[in-house]
Amino acid sequence: MKKAASYLGLGIAFTWFMFGGIGHFTNPDFFVAIMPPYLPWHLEIVYVSGVLEVLFAGMLLPPSTRQLAGNLLILLTLAVTPANVHMWMNPDLFPEVGPLFLSLRLVVQVILLFVIWWSTRDVRWQR
Repeated sequence: MKKAASYLGLGIAFTWFMFGGIGHFTNPDFFVAIMPPYLPWHLEIVYVSGVLEVLFAGMLLPPSTRQLAGNLLILLTLAVTPANVHMWMNPDLFPEVGPLFLSLRLVVQVILLFVIWWSTRDVRWQR
């Protein structure tokens, strides 16, 4: 049961980051728009983070790189937190997104961090 739940978590993480990473290239304007103004090189950061999301998602697949991928995805998720907080603190800049969604986005991010950590640990750690 725990192994099946772990694979479900891996599937969620893989899908989230693979499609999210691809989104950085298919819709970069969205990601540029949510960047906090105090950060430089918005488009460049969007592309680099997209490459990292796709790369790290791919690293989830082989068991030999899974835990490293999980650690890197946790760090990457924490690195993009300023964009999510910026959106939450400035809902007037994102009128197409409701304030409830902006708040839920932060909650989902915390849940995602847990899913990444839990599903990428060796099964022995889950006992």
